[in-house]
Amino acid sequence: MVTGWARGAALYEATVRHTRLRPITHRLRHRTFYWLLDIDDPPRPPAWLRPLARFRTRDHITAQGQTLRDSLTEFAAAEGIDLTGCRIRMLAHARAFGHVFNPLTVYWCRHPETGPRCVIAEVHNTYQGRHRYLLTPDARGRAETAKDFYVSPFLPVAGDYRMTLPEPADRLHLAVAYDLDGEPTLVATVTGRRRPAGTRALLAATIRHPFNTLAVTAGIRAHGIALWARGLPVHRREPEREVHSEHTY
Repeated sequence: MVTGWARGAALYEATVRHTRLRPITHRLRHRTFYWLLDIDDPPRPPAWLRPLARFRTRDHITAQGQTLRDSLTEFAAAEGIDLTGCRIRMLAHARAFGHVFNPLTVYWCRHPETGPRCVIAEVHNTYQGRHRYLLTPDARGRAETAKDFYVSPFLPVAGDYRMTLPEPADRLHLAVAYDLDGEPTLVATVTGRRRPAGTRALLAATIRHPFNTLAVTAGIRAHGIALWARGLPVHRREPEREVHSEHTY
């Protein structure tokens, strides 16, 4: 049963897989867990649980003084999409033990009368850069977009993403394929199963994945060193402008 502080939220214990196809083959796999929540009614754990799960606006793209909803609404409006009246659900890691890192945060924007309005994919890199892509997927959750944000030192800011981001239900199954010069170059997938959110579920997930996002960050750096050691060329990064606020929710 979902306890009061986690009403409307869910946990997904998931497996993340990355496969680099060229110019060398490299694979990584790790286990983690995500939260699915309504951005207007996020989980509010009791004080003794907050070290394990805290949700802060500034951990996502917001300008000073903005709420997350205002930030998403402004971004979508600039792309010609009106989010007025939409429910927005977010899949992301929570801040735990003072740390959070979300390589990909997904927002599903759905109007109660007209159905899905859009999907927003928010990408963070390990250099504190943040960027959003606005997508209008087909009925199977598939959409394409040009890559215009630096993510990995081993990939240029060029090429295209093919994303499959259906809204999670009992199962979570996301996929991002990256094509460079028209050739498949990298494929990433996230698969998992829904768990009722609440105190027991959070404690169990934390025991199984005690340093959830720290492990993600450490894994990215370790695999980066491995790729560098194998001689993969490095692409220079241009600094990005980071925007965030001090609000919490």
